Amino acid sequence: MATDSAIPDIGRRYWRKTSHLMGAVLVLWALLGLGVPLCAGQLNHVVLFGFPLGYFMAAQGSLIGFVLLIFWYARRQNRIDEDFHLAED
Repeated sequence: MATDSAIPDIGRRYWRKTSHLMGAVLVLWALLGLGVPLCAGQLNHVVLFGFPLGYFMAAQGSLIGFVLLIFWYARRQNRIDEDFHLAED
């Protein structure tokens, strides 16, 4: 059984891992949400399925990236919760 002094340390380690994950998700979100539109001019020189790649990435690619980012975040957070025995049933 954990001592009372170990409990705050576990909470700090849990919060540190969770906040690092949130920071990584924020950076990836910013790259998808801001980086792709900023590079649209260069991407438009490539044509994919009859559409300029910049249009395709803005209309479909970013949305798919956001959904994948949500699933990745949920999976990683569940793993952190399991590591600290805080997982839901």
